[in-house]
Amino acid sequence: MKTIKTFALAALLSATAFAVAEAHMTFLNKEATQETTILATLQLPHGCDGRATTEVRVKLPEGFVFAKPQPKAGWELEVIKGDYQKTYDNHGDKVKTGAVEIRWKNGNLSDDFYDTFVIQGKVSGIAAGTSLAFPVIQMCGDAVAAWDQVAKDGSDPHGMKNPAPLLKVVAGDSHSHDHDMAGMDMSGMGAAVPAGETVKAGDLEISGGFAKAMLPGQPVGGGFFTVRNSGQADDRLVSVTSPVSGEVQIHAMETKDNVMRMRQLKDGIAIAAGETVKLEPGNLHLMFQKVKTPFKQGDAVPVTLTFEKAGKVDLVLQVLSAQGK
Repeated sequence: MKTIKTFALAALLSATAFAVAEAHMTFLNKEATQETTILATLQLPHGCDGRATTEVRVKLPEGFVFAKPQPKAGWELEVIKGDYQKTYDNHGDKVKTGAVEIRWKNGNLSDDFYDTFVIQGKVSGIAAGTSLAFPVIQMCGDAVAAWDQVAKDGSDPHGMKNPAPLLKVVAGDSHSHDHDMAGMDMSGMGAAVPAGETVKAGDLEISGGFAKAMLPGQPVGGGFFTVRNSGQADDRLVSVTSPVSGEVQIHAMETKDNVMRMRQLKDGIAIAAGETVKLEPGNLHLMFQKVKTPFKQGDAVPVTLTFEKAGKVDLVLQVLSAQGK
């Protein structure tokens, strides 16, 4: 017998009513193999009765664990953490808490366009034949659409007006192994900075530059390095460019009240006199947008850093594995 597992979704009602288009919100790949890490790609085909989508909230079901969302250009990212119902094994570590809801916020996706929202996670402890439901709230300003209807066991969900997106869990072969597919480590776990080239510009010393390998077709990558200011005057990293991506943004991540948030630092990063600033996974980092060719382990990513006082500095980031090793 097939079963459905889902989180209860708090009702979000809007004073503004609108007609929901017939096209439903679904996953690009509707199947997921047991005990594997996948990229759950949510397809958002339309807005709210002609209005632009400004926020997408996704509740994560029990059994979809160690979740890491893919950031999107022009959107703020919020990761809400909580307790799992069970304890899960993460490469020998017993994990009881993690992401339970992902929110892409303050965007502006016109009803004329189509987009996807990607979450990496592991399907763990779920029987083959089970369908995992991911209730979604789509917000268009003060208008709200709740894609949260879940069919009872054995019933057909296609007749529902607002069905929750589903992933059907299928059996894996006995020789399958889980792999970390993260193009960027969003868990906040630190990674060892490799011994790379060291570049000096005035009183600044930039070292340990690296990027992480990306998945084929993934348009976003992360970059990291360390800046030491040995002078007596403050400086500031104001912008970054690279010939391998359409745009490079400077981002910060922080966790407050058990909620992880990522935001773009449009004013750059201050490099105080006598201080060292590290760009590292789970903290300050570069975000490569619209990458032309996904970074592969062993590649080199050229970047140009622009500082307020030190000026332009060319740096090469060595591409390590997806785990930053």
